[in-house]
Amino acid sequence: MTLKTSEPGAARNDLARLSAVDLLAGYRTGRFTPADVIEDVIAALQRVDAKCNVVVEPLYDQARAEAARMTEALARGAAQGALFGVPVTVKDLVYVAGVPARGGAPANEGFTPAIDAAVVTRLREAGAILTAKTTTCESGYKLTADSPVSGVTRNPWRLDRTSGGSSGGATGAVAAGCGPLAVGTDGVGSIRVPASFCGVFGLKPTFGLVPRSPGFSPPSWGSLAHTGPIARSVADAALMLGVMAGHDARDGASLPLGPRDYPIPVAPLDGLKIAASADFGFAAVDSQVREAFARALDVLSNLGASVTLEAPKVDPEILERTLKPIALTEQAAAAAARPAADFERSDADYRDIVAEGRRYSGVDYIEATYRRGALRAAFLDLFSGYDALVTPTVATTAFAAGALGPEAIAGRRVDRHLGWSPFSWPMNLTGLPAASAPCGFDADGLPIGLQIVAPWLEEARILRIAAAFERARPWAEVWPGA
Repeated sequence: MTLKTSEPGAARNDLARLSAVDLLAGYRTGRFTPADVIEDVIAALQRVDAKCNVVVEPLYDQARAEAARMTEALARGAAQGALFGVPVTVKDLVYVAGVPARGGAPANEGFTPAIDAAVVTRLREAGAILTAKTTTCESGYKLTADSPVSGVTRNPWRLDRTSGGSSGGATGAVAAGCGPLAVGTDGVGSIRVPASFCGVFGLKPTFGLVPRSPGFSPPSWGSLAHTGPIARSVADAALMLGVMAGHDARDGASLPLGPRDYPIPVAPLDGLKIAASADFGFAAVDSQVREAFARALDVLSNLGASVTLEAPKVDPEILERTLKPIALTEQAAAAAARPAADFERSDADYRDIVAEGRRYSGVDYIEATYRRGALRAAFLDLFSGYDALVTPTVATTAFAAGALGPEAIAGRRVDRHLGWSPFSWPMNLTGLPAASAPCGFDADGLPIGLQIVAPWLEEARILRIAAAFERARPWAEVWPGA
């Protein structure tokens, strides 16, 4: 693995590596145009896709046409929109009108939606340029981006390792400098896990803050899935979230809130009380992840925060007794109308998940929702005394590409599907906002993430903490070798 620092003129595709904030500034000052940027982004996507397999559907012709139109508008002084001319990729579970939406599922081959997803509409209205649909696993069922449709997606830090998922194509592309922004979705950690594995910033907003429907498929993880931004910098994610957030009556779970901005104060963390847990009292966690987490707590303390080792009360049986009866039932329900023939080319693990979900009863599901309520109450109690909670994002670093997950961590056996990510899916059960910020590397040079959680609708607080951490431990100038 080679670490590359960002030096002017040192790397190919320099414009593709600029932040959204820097791109907007460059347009204003006339340093370059959207047409210039899109050519560099397309070249970067093609180069990285050849190694990492991050693109499932290129939108290069459309992107060039949009960039040409925006370049003309810029010349006329008619540039408009918070993301004017900024390239964005879209995960393949999110619809783009007129573009195939396979969602990693062989059964969806030949399906092309006629509508944009709600977030895609908002991005277009803000002037963003869509450059590609990115890889995901089948129906978003697991925490890697491998699928029968697109194959194995690889990590740009080490090609023999997974990118994580299911927003793995999105995070891999951002990490490798294929444009600054990506749309991801997160049902059990699918933004934060790949953000941790690929060394970028990913935010799962409060459930309902960013509308999912219309144009989010499939309805798996129905009560768990969030849509959110993936970026290399906190400022870029804040800019994108401001475009994505807001009420849409077409989505029954959309919160009745008006547009929101997320300015980031350049200030220490004085006065903030942060709870911290390395394992929620039960989880197996890799020793190098624990060490990186401990160093991150020192950084937060040095920034002025009061950090206390404290955690919500989490049932050690939460995976089996709470998450699985809800998550796997919702996966099975999403596939209930499909004929058996639709599953012939599916992942064997996906078929197993659907079969397991079908075995739960309605009583099992409702009982799990009661335990879900108890978990929410535990977080309410925690946040009565603390402003935020930090944990590792994932209990391990990126494992072998093509694997479902590790069988053991720190000498303890874990569930290969979800047991190695014990910090992510509790936040989906509660609907809390949570982000992953890079906080270090393991001995193999693989990124490690810090999860930052705040009370409901306190995304601004997460962004404040993450931005302060980013200033103290800047990550955006370090690049993977892919």
